[in-house]
Amino acid sequence: MENISCQKSFGGWHKRYRHRSTTLGCDMVFAVYLPPQAEQGGRLPVLYWLSGLTCTDENFMQKAGAQRLAAELGLVIVAPDTSPRGDDVPGDPDNAWDFGKGAGFYVNATQEPWARNYRMHDYVVQELPALIEANFPVSDRRGIAGHSMGGHGALVCALRNPGRYRSLSAFSPISNPMHCPWGEKALSRYLGEDRSRWKEWDACALLAEASERLPILVDQGDRDDFLENQLKPEALEAAARAVGHPLTLRLQPGYDHSYYFIASFIEDHLRHHAQALAQA
Repeated sequence: MENISCQKSFGGWHKRYRHRSTTLGCDMVFAVYLPPQAEQGGRLPVLYWLSGLTCTDENFMQKAGAQRLAAELGLVIVAPDTSPRGDDVPGDPDNAWDFGKGAGFYVNATQEPWARNYRMHDYVVQELPALIEANFPVSDRRGIAGHSMGGHGALVCALRNPGRYRSLSAFSPISNPMHCPWGEKALSRYLGEDRSRWKEWDACALLAEASERLPILVDQGDRDDFLENQLKPEALEAAARAVGHPLTLRLQPGYDHSYYFIASFIEDHLRHHAQALAQA
């Protein structure tokens, strides 16, 4: 790993690293916030944050205001990029912002030309945690959270991998990607036109077969421009209710899709994760 930046924050350290990903076949950058407790010995719980369309590792770390509380709670936060990057990585053939680079959708692509690089699920679930746990003072007490496309990613990563995470939350997740324009575009290209294969990457479909009932916290703004057409929280609520999966879905009046919204409720989410991750 190459450390490319380092800033002190609330007694801890925000650091960015570049490394070669064998899963994605390209160089990747991730950010990690190490609270002050990281220098006191022992291994700390870790929260993986997955960001949304067009984002990088920087958006959450710069805008969410999470470091103060993470320092108080002794919580490490890791923020990966949202897709593979580089000149040799294929992007959207139409240069659109909602597919390709910056829009990996946290799936394992099976269709060319994306299959070689776009394996963000395996990167987030396997390669990156192995790297973090080998190089930083973190334990295997993992939580996962995200926003929008990253909220979809957090839900899917947890539901597909029972026992791997101890806590789960999302802001404004793309809840039912099989039935929204963003999801249909991404899944048809990454996975092909056979919609039966899309179910493996749709939180609503996965809830029906989930073997673990990990409690989910979701916050959604009611002034979100993408609420009805893209996000569909009502589908997630219905899917959870159908199988008795514990879901706390809070529709927050007046809030939109931005990081102003995330910053307003990030404390609730960090405390949700810290409580679960502190349990033996």
